Amino acid sequence: MKATLIVIQNQADHEAAKALVGKLIQSSDAADRARMVAQSRLIEAYERTRWPRKAPPLPDLLSYLVEQHGLTRADLVPLLGTASRVSEVMSGKRELSMTMVKRLRERFHIPADLLISASESVAA
Repeated sequence: MKATLIVIQNQADHEAAKALVGKLIQSSDAADRARMVAQSRLIEAYERTRWPRKAPPLPDLLSYLVEQHGLTRADLVPLLGTASRVSEVMSGKRELSMTMVKRLRERFHIPADLLISASESVAA
């Protein structure tokens, strides 16, 4: 299939690009697969700009991580410092320090910018 990549500048381009990916994904041709990957990246870039994602509130993010990893708040003490500090962070009364961000990033394998963005919502 001979297809030209669509530069996405508006909603109509976005719809056309998604339709093109739908066609390209059915092809077994290596060139079409490469076009599909490239077009998918253009779609992703447009969507990220058009509909930016906000970091969840810090208490929600930490509650989710604790739940998903089968932990308790007490398990956060080594990462955040003290039980009272865990309580302050979990209630949205305290931002994360860079040391806390580093420890949480290493423990949960998540991007530091997600933790920083979530922590900034505490101050807002």
